[in-house]
Amino acid sequence: PSFVSLTAPKMDDADPRVRLTMPKEFGEWGGVNNSIEVSTTFTVLEPATLQDIFQGQRGPQHGCYLYGRSFNPTVRALGRQLAALEGTEAAYACSSGMAAISSTLMALCNAGDHVVASNTVYGGTYALLKSFLPQKCNITTTFVPIHNLSAVAAAITDKTKVIYTETVSNPTLVVADLPNLAALARARGITLVVDNTFTPFIISPARHGAHVVVHSMTKFMSGASDIVAGAVCGSTSFIQSLMDLHTGSLMLLGPTMDPKIASELSLRLPHLSLRMQEHCRRASFMATQLHTLGAQVTYPGLPHHPQHDLMAALANPGYGFGGLFGVDLGQADHANAFMQRLQNKHGFGYMAVSLGYFDTLMSLSGSSTSSEMTDNDKAAAGISPGYVRVSVGITGSLEQRWSQLQESYEFVQRVGGNAPFRAVKGRRGADGQVTPLLSWPSEGSLASLLPAEDLLPLPEDLLAPEPSAVAATADMAVAPTSAVASGDEEGDAWDPEVAAALPEVFAADVQAQEEARLRVCASMTRPRAGSSAGAGQERQGAKRAAGVLGGEGSPDAEGAAAKRRVVAGAPVPATAVREGEEEEAIVIVYHPRVAGQI
Repeated sequence: PSFVSLTAPKMDDADPRVRLTMPKEFGEWGGVNNSIEVSTTFTVLEPATLQDIFQGQRGPQHGCYLYGRSFNPTVRALGRQLAALEGTEAAYACSSGMAAISSTLMALCNAGDHVVASNTVYGGTYALLKSFLPQKCNITTTFVPIHNLSAVAAAITDKTKVIYTETVSNPTLVVADLPNLAALARARGITLVVDNTFTPFIISPARHGAHVVVHSMTKFMSGASDIVAGAVCGSTSFIQSLMDLHTGSLMLLGPTMDPKIASELSLRLPHLSLRMQEHCRRASFMATQLHTLGAQVTYPGLPHHPQHDLMAALANPGYGFGGLFGVDLGQADHANAFMQRLQNKHGFGYMAVSLGYFDTLMSLSGSSTSSEMTDNDKAAAGISPGYVRVSVGITGSLEQRWSQLQESYEFVQRVGGNAPFRAVKGRRGADGQVTPLLSWPSEGSLASLLPAEDLLPLPEDLLAPEPSAVAATADMAVAPTSAVASGDEEGDAWDPEVAAALPEVFAADVQAQEEARLRVCASMTRPRAGSSAGAGQERQGAKRAAGVLGGEGSPDAEGAAAKRRVVAGAPVPATAVREGEEEEAIVIVYHPRVAGQI
């Protein structure tokens, strides 16, 4: 047989890591990993066996399988692992978290029934409960603050069949009082369904009275954002009802998991506990440090969190308080500047939905994963326009990641959401063209970053009446506006005349680089199509700007020494702005010594 239980299961063990060791299964030929059964249909030895299967008299518990949309041996093996993890009698995996949620609710509710749900849930769940189920199935939902037990009780009617909550709410991280919700559900004959996606290993909802536990396995369980999958954990009778040939929602709606995916996930569960501990350790440290800086941080592990003591009581020892935190920057533009700087300047993480990835993921909740909610509902749930949900990754060193987070937060606090410049990272190709790669908000001032002796003032004839900063380094330079050819739509051309005007010692350095990378703070002029006014004057202005860097006639004639100095603090030359252009053109290339601070 392919299944060997080394020890008798102890599903009442408090530590999910211990429970997960119980259903060890080996491959068909003695492999240390379970075999993958890819067949979509299964044969029998006797004709009567098929009849017994269709009549429900035989099933996988008897070694009898029927069809891929029904039970599959490999997917069922994953289900046994999930049941061990959550401490339930049984479990089964399906194609997505939303498949798990929708199949569960449709199994528990009929037309005319009612659900009481947390007012802060994943946006897809909210849309299912708020719009889809009422319109398509006549199943209605009342949303309430899940931490307010009186509000939950008051919302229950004689039609209510389900109380639905997330263990820790998405994205506001409100912790549900599972024991009291379970007591309320039992007293009213209602099923408590808990989404435990945020807290695998950390909290075991079934141990606190939940009847059904659902997961999006896409998140922490997968850990790599490469698999979409879901799971339903509950009693044996409930899981079998989901797969009933006549009324089972998992069976008839068809959200089948591929057995190859089941095998991959099965191999990731044994080290999930270690990953969760590291996610939680880093999230706790970052949340604590941000709070010290005065940030409005939401994290259940912080003592001031409203449900901190509750989560400490619910949590399994040794796993922490979760791998996500929220930080409220107040306004959307502040939050966007914060995330752009973290991603594009530092490589701290990615602006993306989802969570549980090995790298950090950041999203502006109100305009992404909670965008299905109305403005009033978001306000009631505490989702502000500047609330950033951060799923903390486990790559890089903690010290490195914290320094990046601190710099970006302090930048936004200092500058806000409308920084005067944008820093641009570009690549200069062999043809001289500069291709912008990444950009982020920038203060654009060198004066505060370098000592005065490292700065060279610009000549008076390059100053414009309206103060705007322009600076360039000696090792690589782009001059104002001259990089924009007449009629250029993109405005990112590298002017060969500017390059030619650079001193040879600098040009040689540029040519020696296989991929020249610039750090540019730019507000590029976009000349209107067909406009050619002043092109020659602009190129002359460019050459003058290049001359300041140490070329012929430069104020600094030391040549190589100029390579270590910076031209800074100057407005752009008046010739950079031509009649008919929409905005002033400013291009800044920063000195390598301060590039990391721009």
